[in-house]
Amino acid sequence: MPYPRRLLNEGEDVALDLRPHWWFFAHHIFTGVPLLVVFFLIIVSTSGDAQRNLLWVWLVLAIAWVIWLGLKYLAWNFTHFVVTTDRVVFRTGVLGKRGVEIPLDRINNINFRQNIFERIIGAGDLEIESAGKDGQSTFSNVRHPDGVQQEVYRQAEVNARKRAGWSGTGGPAPATAPASPAAPVASNPDKSVPEQLEQLASLRDRGIITAVEFEAKKAQLLERM
Repeated sequence: MPYPRRLLNEGEDVALDLRPHWWFFAHHIFTGVPLLVVFFLIIVSTSGDAQRNLLWVWLVLAIAWVIWLGLKYLAWNFTHFVVTTDRVVFRTGVLGKRGVEIPLDRINNINFRQNIFERIIGAGDLEIESAGKDGQSTFSNVRHPDGVQQEVYRQAEVNARKRAGWSGTGGPAPATAPASPAAPVASNPDKSVPEQLEQLASLRDRGIITAVEFEAKKAQLLERM
């Protein structure tokens, strides 16, 4: 089922609504392989009453495995990783619910991790550093985490422009909206675009601006080239 629209704020739209990658089921699926091996061994190696008794035991184990896999599917079906125009949302749980919400304007940095196998199957982990009490949130089994990273940056840039537009027109700019110290750099006509990008990178590395602000201003500069 899609992410419930009733949980969105007014004027908020969904950019990405992802379920966990199928690798989420890996341990449960691989556990079924020994069950199949045991079944064939019972058929080939036993007969008579011994075979019948062993098959009953195997059937009980198989039913338990199916129930276990079904519960995992329910957990998968009720797990959402959502990127909206205002925030990143992680929500999971069938009866009890657990969730994480990170406003786009509070995101400082996004990293992803993939080993070689995960790159092949298109899965990985995503780490989001934010200006909150938790500091860093890690999300596992994300589909194509590199693409998700770019989409979060893109939505953060659009969100920052929208907030700047509110401020520029005298509209209701949120009190926590960060002033971008990179703006004077971007409007300096005496410096070339590469020089301004280098200065922006220096400001980011010194912690004066966030990675999201750097990406947004870099996109503006690159449009001028």
